[in-house]
Amino acid sequence: MGVRRKKWRGRTRLVVCALVVLVVVLSSAGAYALTSGEPAPPAASGTARVDRGDVATAVATTGSLEPAQTRTLSFATDGTVTVVKVRAGDQVKTGQVLAEIDATDAQERVDDAQDALDQAEEALDEAEEAADSAGSACAVPVALTSPSPSPTPSPAPSPSVQPSASPSPSRSAQSPPRQVPRSTTPSRPGGGSAPGGGSAPGGGQSSGCAGARSGDPVFSAQQRVTSAELTLAEAKDQLAGTKIEAPIAGKVLSVAGEVGAEVGAGSTFVSLADVAGMQVAADFPEADAGHLTVGLSAVVTLANRPGEEFAARVVRVSPVGVADGNMVRYGAVLAFEEVPAELLVGQSASVRVETSEVTGVLRVPSTAVRGGGEVVVRTAAGDETRTVEVGLRGDQYTEIKSGLIEGDEIVIAGA
Repeated sequence: MGVRRKKWRGRTRLVVCALVVLVVVLSSAGAYALTSGEPAPPAASGTARVDRGDVATAVATTGSLEPAQTRTLSFATDGTVTVVKVRAGDQVKTGQVLAEIDATDAQERVDDAQDALDQAEEALDEAEEAADSAGSACAVPVALTSPSPSPTPSPAPSPSVQPSASPSPSRSAQSPPRQVPRSTTPSRPGGGSAPGGGSAPGGGQSSGCAGARSGDPVFSAQQRVTSAELTLAEAKDQLAGTKIEAPIAGKVLSVAGEVGAEVGAGSTFVSLADVAGMQVAADFPEADAGHLTVGLSAVVTLANRPGEEFAARVVRVSPVGVADGNMVRYGAVLAFEEVPAELLVGQSASVRVETSEVTGVLRVPSTAVRGGGEVVVRTAAGDETRTVEVGLRGDQYTEIKSGLIEGDEIVIAGA
């Protein structure tokens, strides 16, 4: 009796398990039958209203910040550095002294040039005094040769009247006889001419004074003064060049030496940047560069300031491209409308330049336009597909010229 009960209990358990398995199988088969004949659910979609607004296209790239102007500063003469007042990163003001070299030799050159100029000016004064004296002496015969009011010709001047102060006796009034007669001798008052058909009295003496001025000592002395002035100016420039002063306010980028170093004239010692006028330098692919023009609006974002956007404007576009592998890129410079504070030279930036824009037009999200110009409009009777005339295709919106009216509800696929 006990054995039969055990066998019955075992069979009961097997039957229960079999029923459970059967129920599971039937449930799975029913679920498959209910779902296998339906299409896959459509992708999620949303709707938007046709409105009026702006549509813009843009090109984007990355760039880096650079100063609007950078100055490389050097000494005007060779020397030993005696003072260095700044280091990289310092902010300086216009006219601030940044570094100096030993000025002893430069000062001696200024003193020597000044002495040479003083001597040249003294020589010029002496030459001018001598010229004035000679000019006064030559002016005496002029008074003697004034026409006489008498209608009869006046007698020729006596040789004793000739001035004895002529600076060049060899060129005195005693000129060769062949030079005295002139076919164009002017008539004297009363129709007469000088005795012997010669020139007017005093003419020979005037010729002699003019000859005294050939090889003009005043001109030579003036040349010496001019040369000495140029030498002094150069020496003063070299003396001033023993100091480096900041030509602009800005930040020191680098200092090339320290006290005791030997430096050469013209070699860069301090680099200075105007960080207050920081700009963005960026390169654009050839396909995008053709849309760039000076004055286009742009938006700049900085890696160390996420979420902030800074308005900028294109101020320069390079007309020459640079090969970058199989691509040609063109450089552009963008200036901030308002320069942010605490910018770092060389830090990276993302740039987005608006290349074209229309305002106040009918527009829809660009994702709502399918193919060449089809839009799905949701109406009370259901969704219908319309063909529309598309204008400017922007990154976010597309202009609609016809086929829709403001307020239409459209379907955005994939929203």
